[in-house]
Amino acid sequence: MTNLAFDNVTKNFGDVQAVNNLSMELNDGEFLVIVGPSGCGKTTLLRMVAGLEDVTNGEIRLGGDPIQDQRPQDRDIAMVFQSYALYPHMTVRGNMSFGLQQSTDLDADKINKRVTDIGNKLDISELLDRQPSELSGGQRQRVALGRAIIRDPEVFLLDEPLSNLDAKLRAEMRTELQRLQNQLNVMTIYVTHDQTEAMTMGDRIAVLNDGELQQIGTPTECYHEPNNRFVGGFIGEPSMNFIETTANGDVLRRDGFTYQLSEEMTNTVTSGESVTLGIRPEEISLTPQAEETNEFTATIDVVETGGKEHNYYLWPEQGEFQTPIIATVNDIQRYSENDRIGMVFSEEKIHLFHGETGNALHYPSRSREVAPTPK
Repeated sequence: MTNLAFDNVTKNFGDVQAVNNLSMELNDGEFLVIVGPSGCGKTTLLRMVAGLEDVTNGEIRLGGDPIQDQRPQDRDIAMVFQSYALYPHMTVRGNMSFGLQQSTDLDADKINKRVTDIGNKLDISELLDRQPSELSGGQRQRVALGRAIIRDPEVFLLDEPLSNLDAKLRAEMRTELQRLQNQLNVMTIYVTHDQTEAMTMGDRIAVLNDGELQQIGTPTECYHEPNNRFVGGFIGEPSMNFIETTANGDVLRRDGFTYQLSEEMTNTVTSGESVTLGIRPEEISLTPQAEETNEFTATIDVVETGGKEHNYYLWPEQGEFQTPIIATVNDIQRYSENDRIGMVFSEEKIHLFHGETGNALHYPSRSREVAPTPK
């Protein structure tokens, strides 16, 4: 079984550290999505695997063998770029066959048969004799995928391949890529800044920030059990709400805002330390008025309607807030702008993070374990 391992991999560009001491491992046939904000080191990591960037320190191993010093053409790896990078003077058939002509001793008949087979898989068989200029964006993307797939590589690298497509086509291509990867059963690394793509496509997600691996896990793990505040805020749309507080016995306080903790929850925090309370928009319940503990009165500022879901932007009356609290309600629109309502932060739904380190102190009731510190 072939695997791909990163062992304390670091990449520096002068004084800038793009990737910092990253270690992780991919299994044969796995679809890993690397996600993070622009400039976090995603594409640099991909380019080091492909051999387009040198590794400053550390080791990359494919099937147990170090590859960081091998030439790109000697690595059994294929890459699809964001820009498609098709040869404009060649037909689709020429684009797809060129790599095999240069790197193998296959005869023309075998190459043509492989081009035809891949064309049928990608539903572009009728386009094989067209020029790239005659193709739509989605068709060009399929050709770029075909040019990489035809090599039958050990590792398939995708660098934000859908970012140039419109929303509808992007959603369709997400499904096609998943189906294709399942058919090929090839180890795939997919880079994106779109957390929706990460959640819907990957067997696992690797979350990067400032060149450091924040968490690697299944989409469900990263969503429900984030290692730290960054992961909690980056994964999920709309983003998790955060309230900065200070623990005072069994209460979290900030500028008039108080949140009552149960005895079990009190044991997860240290009195006097800063604690960030996090709650996802869809975990907030709305009521006509606040009546119970941990229910808060708020005024609706903006209502975003989105069919079956509505986002309410709420300004709490307790405490000083610089940004509104967002609540997502999967129901008919019951409230309007400027309404005063109650919002409920159920203790079973909240996250707690250390105010200084950002590390998770408590997950919702789905998991009561303390999160491991990222390596």
